[in-house]
Amino acid sequence: MVAASRNRVATTGKEYNMVSEILINATHEEIRVALLEGGQVVEFYIERKRDASLVGNIYMGKVVKILPGMQSAFIDIGLERAAFLYVADIRADIEEYAPFLEEEEKSDSVEFISRKGRSDLAIEDLLQSGQEILVHASKDPIGSKGARVTSYITLPGRYLVLMPNVEHVGISRRIADEQERTRLKTIAETIKPKGYGLIIRTASERCSEEELKKDLDFLILLWENIQRKKEKVTAPSLLYSDLDLVFRSVRDLLTQDVERLVIDSAEEYERIKEFVRTYFPKLLDKIVFYEGQEPIFDAFGVELDISRALGRRVWLKSGGYIVTDQTEAMTVIDVNTGKFVGKDDLEDTILKTNLEAVKEIAYQIRLRNLGGIIIVDFIDMEKLENREKVFNAFVEAMKKDRAKNTILHISELGLIQMTRKRVRESLGRTLCEPCPYCEGKGFVKSPRTLCYEIFRDISKLAMHGSEKIIITAHPSVAELLSDEERLGLEDIENRYGIKVIIKESNVLHQEKYEINSL
Repeated sequence: MVAASRNRVATTGKEYNMVSEILINATHEEIRVALLEGGQVVEFYIERKRDASLVGNIYMGKVVKILPGMQSAFIDIGLERAAFLYVADIRADIEEYAPFLEEEEKSDSVEFISRKGRSDLAIEDLLQSGQEILVHASKDPIGSKGARVTSYITLPGRYLVLMPNVEHVGISRRIADEQERTRLKTIAETIKPKGYGLIIRTASERCSEEELKKDLDFLILLWENIQRKKEKVTAPSLLYSDLDLVFRSVRDLLTQDVERLVIDSAEEYERIKEFVRTYFPKLLDKIVFYEGQEPIFDAFGVELDISRALGRRVWLKSGGYIVTDQTEAMTVIDVNTGKFVGKDDLEDTILKTNLEAVKEIAYQIRLRNLGGIIIVDFIDMEKLENREKVFNAFVEAMKKDRAKNTILHISELGLIQMTRKRVRESLGRTLCEPCPYCEGKGFVKSPRTLCYEIFRDISKLAMHGSEKIIITAHPSVAELLSDEERLGLEDIENRYGIKVIIKESNVLHQEKYEINSL
């Protein structure tokens, strides 16, 4: 039974007009988490029991292959596909790497350690086949690639990130107040044991020294347990598994700015309450159980946002639209005026469309979790000042994104090139799979094109002495052959003195056809 003392959410999401909130839909098969800002989904996470995320896991791995030409190695961590380790992600002796461990004080990422590597150390100087190595999963398998791992171990807590064997203190750039930054850094340097590094997370803002110390003690205990386990196992072995999505959402997303976390599973609700009560009791009153009759994601409009994020075209309020095409190498986003004709001159219409598109593009990048290289093709603007307005608006809109990104200045062609850190698959590739009909191309040959291919094929057969040819094709192709393109067939029949019979088959792919000669 549900405890009578728990906070309750009634039937609809309309009752909660909040700045920011977290919704969790938990079932036996999967966990779905949505971060809402102003009632709109801005981040979406899904974890299915059969393919839980590897990011954050720590393994004792074994080097199975070294690739000198790519300065990388394959590491067996006990999965179907070997993990990938770059030379820049390998720790040699910590003293040897000390000059490369400095980073800007404003780092907000656990990946602050220099990725430039050592020009005087090659991968074959650091590793050898069969060697055991402690690694930390930094990226899930994406597409045909295995997981990416690093030997720089980081253990994230609620307020701090612990980095064993690294003498460094960093602080999130999202903490803007200089006095608060100084206070937190002073505390971190005071409580930090020798031989450990710390990153102060955004959630630590306004935290007391006692809270930070408690978080640190827990992380050190966790690291010591991993070290003890390491001595007892042989590679490949999993030494530490990061929290599941429910607990990660509490740890990483439930900041002071979030009004509440609403969950629809009574079992998971009790787990969260116990977790929060133990580690950060100040947040206990933010945890809310949803008891509405309507499914939680429907009540808050999340299902609609997810469905919209899977579409190729997204309409803007003005009548313009953006088109998103994701390829293996990059994602391209195109802006179009669509039905918007404006009221003044052309340049003004284009500027208004581009500025409206900026907000939607930044939102879609975040919601769809687009990563890697992203090209945004804005409508061409003649005036330099207008291009500056659009660029600055885009940079400002992307500041809300928690993922690391780099944005290059808008070009004369109206293009913005950017990169965004990709840790997991995009929303589309997580929820969808390539179309088995077009095999992921997004298009198929037209029936007319196929008719002309068939003409060429049967002409070749007729030249080799065939007297009768039977064509079996998709109904759309067979119909065109029998009707509009019948003259072409008759011409081949008359030229070679053969008989052509057309049959249609509903089981054939539109691009497939069969030709049998007698």
